[in-house]
Amino acid sequence: MSELHRRDYEPAAKGSLDGIRILDLSRLFAGNVLTQVLGDFGAEVIKVEPPEGDTLRAWKTEGIETHWKVYARNKKSLCLNLRDPRACALIRDLVPSAQILIESFRPGVLEKMGLSPQALLAINPSLVIIRISGWGQDGPYAQRPGFGTVIEGASGFAAINGFADREPVLPPMYLADGIAGLYGVSAAMIALREVEINGGKGQVVDLPLLDPLFAILSPQAANYRLTGKVKPRTGSRSTNSAPRNAYRCSDGAYVSLSGSIQKMTERLFRAIGRPDLIEDPRFHTNADRLRHVEELDAIIGAFIAQRSQAENVAFFEKAEVTIGPIYDTPQIMTDPHVIARELVADYPDAEMGQLPMHHVVPRLLGTPGSIRSPAPRLGEHNREILAGLGLSEDALAELAQAGVLCSG
Repeated sequence: MSELHRRDYEPAAKGSLDGIRILDLSRLFAGNVLTQVLGDFGAEVIKVEPPEGDTLRAWKTEGIETHWKVYARNKKSLCLNLRDPRACALIRDLVPSAQILIESFRPGVLEKMGLSPQALLAINPSLVIIRISGWGQDGPYAQRPGFGTVIEGASGFAAINGFADREPVLPPMYLADGIAGLYGVSAAMIALREVEINGGKGQVVDLPLLDPLFAILSPQAANYRLTGKVKPRTGSRSTNSAPRNAYRCSDGAYVSLSGSIQKMTERLFRAIGRPDLIEDPRFHTNADRLRHVEELDAIIGAFIAQRSQAENVAFFEKAEVTIGPIYDTPQIMTDPHVIARELVADYPDAEMGQLPMHHVVPRLLGTPGSIRSPAPRLGEHNREILAGLGLSEDALAELAQAGVLCSG
């Protein structure tokens, strides 16, 4: 692996969200994605963890909390036993200083803890409360467990993912959670703008994993209403344009190629030495190509199969045809464009020495985000945060002895 770009942490950096305090009571992925993005741009994220720590800490590789290290950067850890009413009282005491509160308990649990939205908004009328769940705060399925895997099936995603002659394919990563987390960033900023710019009140954001994933699946409902047909699984092909597929190269690697506009397809046909295909009635228009996609892919695939991945990319790029390599992780980390853009950057880490992780996204050129601090140890910021409430060392020691305040 070639050397990655290295950057130091920027502890003094302030982002455009400096001054915003977030109480993050969520668990697992969606909430951590949401607050990681906001933290990257300067928000103070107080991660409220149970005594055993956020569940994300348990997702280890070779004994190291890689998920936690990546998605808990720029956060502070406050470890409280929220089963104890005294811990919930501390949350209420922190609410007046917060602009956003995030939780991902099953609907109704926050209310049982004495932290209902009504109670929180009574304390801080400007508070934005983001409630992450699988299915939403109401509806027949509200009380069902809502892990991303279940939602990826129920949303319609799995039904259209994969190949027609095989079972539906669930994503090999946290798709529903990740998309919900990113939608949550937008929701938080929209609701906060209502408070800070329009002089409005705080509010509840109902953020299930289901809704955002369904929202990005194209106009499936409209298409079904129009045609009465369900979108089939087509592997790497598209039902909207052809050619579009993953093609195997002579070295066993793959490339992705798309001819989604007519001029691009004509350019492709000329590049492979088949200008006759432009007027071929099987391939003349996009609709023709979709009807004869098997024959089209056989022609293109045979040409690509004669060259390695690198050779194909170089050949088609010279011909100005839309193509790209299908990379695995080592290839991504050593790609010159990725390195130049610092998409993956090394940061100091006590266990790994250098920890590669994604850099700040999105890239704001005027007010860029930064990675100011590594993921916290469990309960690392207990004293710092609670001292701000005026608690003495004796009071903190008493809470720790009672099991209300915890640390790793």
